[in-house]
Amino acid sequence: MVNESSHPEKYAHLVKRAGQAAIIAASLLIIVKLIAWVMTGSASILAALTDSLMDVSASIINLFAIKVALQPADKEHKFGHGKAESLAGLAQAAFISGSSVFLMFNGISAVINGHQIVASHIGIVVMVLSLIVTLALVLFQSYVVKKTNSMAIKADALHYRTDIVLNGAVLLAIVLAGYGWYWADGVFAIAVSLYILHGAWEIGSQSVDALMDKKLPKEDEELVIKLAYQIQGVRGIHDLRTRYSGYIKFIQLHLELDDEQSLFDAHDKADKLELALENAFPGADILIHLDPISVVKVEDRIDIKQ
Repeated sequence: MVNESSHPEKYAHLVKRAGQAAIIAASLLIIVKLIAWVMTGSASILAALTDSLMDVSASIINLFAIKVALQPADKEHKFGHGKAESLAGLAQAAFISGSSVFLMFNGISAVINGHQIVASHIGIVVMVLSLIVTLALVLFQSYVVKKTNSMAIKADALHYRTDIVLNGAVLLAIVLAGYGWYWADGVFAIAVSLYILHGAWEIGSQSVDALMDKKLPKEDEELVIKLAYQIQGVRGIHDLRTRYSGYIKFIQLHLELDDEQSLFDAHDKADKLELALENAFPGADILIHLDPISVVKVEDRIDIKQ
């Protein structure tokens, strides 16, 4: 599927706007949650406040990483700076893990000690506002991820989606505490911390995959193989290697041609395949090596059905 991840200018515009929106939203939520915590003393609101503090820190790192990732390739970085996004994802995973542990301890303390929440109506209003703001941000981030497939925004959107669950849980905890179920405040804080920790694991795993040069999705590789076999005269392909770094996809393969093929004709077929791949994956970095079919081991050939 062709989308803005293939067009550097559109990609840069969208991911920067998404990064800025996250910082603005998280900063607003910090202010209102701080006021609510001071007025209510709720452990679950403190949990939500802590999470927002982590959010804004992670989003600032995210925005910085995006700016680095968008820099073009240079003499020292021949493949560009796209992996800065994955490094930001790992940093976010660390931030989120730290916040989840802090929240868990606060929740345990609230369950053991127990206390009545005061001015619970203030907490309810604040958490409803938090839900609305976070939902609006996640919808925008999801739109950007759909258009760009940015690892940094995907990681940011993932932990803001957990915030929707967090804010909903905190809201329910405050309502239950208002009816005298004071244990709910601490229990929900613990539950939210575990959910956030799971989100951190997902973010970290995806970031590590990108840093370890995990191959492109199966459907992308199948499309590469299909396009290769559509070029008239191509006898097969082998040594297909793919990976991604930021918004750039890297595709390398060996193209098998008849032995008697002239260099000119062989080059022409490679050009046709390169054009087809560029149309399917705009902005991709493509490298095609030509091999006479007689030197290729049959077992190395990639069949079109694979």
